[in-house]
Amino acid sequence: MDEALLRSLTPSVLAILVRRGADFAAAEDAVQDALVEAVRVWPDDPPRDAKGWLVTVAWRRFLDATRADTARRRREDVVDQEPVPGPAPAMDDTLQLYFLCSHPSLTPSSAVALTLRAVGGLTTRQIAEAYLVPEATMAQRISRAKRTVSGVRFDRPGDVATVLRVLYLVFNEGYSGDVDLAAEAIRLTRQLAAAIDHPEVAGLLALMLLHHARRVTRTAADGSLVPLAEQDRGRWDTASIAEGVGILQAALARDRLGEFQAQAAIAALHADAPTAGETDWVQIVEWYDELVRLTDSPVVRLNRAVAVGEADGPRAGLTALAALKDSLPRHAAVAAYLHERDGDLATAARLYAEAAHKAPNLAERDYLTRQAARLNAERNRGG
Repeated sequence: MDEALLRSLTPSVLAILVRRGADFAAAEDAVQDALVEAVRVWPDDPPRDAKGWLVTVAWRRFLDATRADTARRRREDVVDQEPVPGPAPAMDDTLQLYFLCSHPSLTPSSAVALTLRAVGGLTTRQIAEAYLVPEATMAQRISRAKRTVSGVRFDRPGDVATVLRVLYLVFNEGYSGDVDLAAEAIRLTRQLAAAIDHPEVAGLLALMLLHHARRVTRTAADGSLVPLAEQDRGRWDTASIAEGVGILQAALARDRLGEFQAQAAIAALHADAPTAGETDWVQIVEWYDELVRLTDSPVVRLNRAVAVGEADGPRAGLTALAALKDSLPRHAAVAAYLHERDGDLATAARLYAEAAHKAPNLAERDYLTRQAARLNAERNRGG
């Protein structure tokens, strides 16, 4: 059973059902039923046209469900639209489905959460971590979103800003783990950039390309994390960097600055530095100031504290950090780094250990644990 094939076909099948009149929640249930049936049937009887098979089975599941519901009487006109078995259209529906899920009846945050769960394939836990809320809170938000759009026809697509937010979060999840997910986000953003002349779409594409250019250097052969300052810059994808910088420069020239353009500018400054020591941290701080103005995000302020520490010294970075709540994710890791640069190894080791305990994934936990152990060993040798 090719699980990757099933995952890749799911958005298109879901989009087809929605376009044919199924409300989103019912369509999602029907597609899940079809996927379960595929797992059962395909090993012994694989279809010649996988997508057409899934569309046919999912649509029949939807019709069976609506016939059992009183709302079925209001949907008699869709019965005759059942697609016959055979090849399904080859067009890519995923990007269109992103817009449909960003329905005007939903708040932007609910639309993003729903799309990430139903189309992006992220778990509720992953979405909750991205939004800095408890998993139970995010589960309730997604459930409310499904109820809101239940029975609503998806004939009014949402706005570009919401779709960009979804693509950004999907890329971030892929960038920190599954490279295929990041590549899919880039593919969809390229499609969006080709269809819509918008500087923030260009800014997001540039940001993705600049980050993705470093993907092969972010982990060592054993899977351990390699921080930016220690990455082999000779292995960065220079073609992606050049493309990203070119796209960014064209977007900035339009003088309609947005958060994705500002983030891309920061990534470009990192990419432009031949060595970590030659990074223009003063300019990076200035771009973070723009990001704070645009977003007022605590995560942006946390990253700005690191940049201030590099540009003006660790004491200045710690002063900037003191204005933020220590419950903020990765706050302890940033504090540890700044205290280490300030020479306070005992405090830094303790904070690295604390950060490791709170790390969102195994690779980050192992890296922070090694940092704490390294500092403790240095202290013991010095003592």
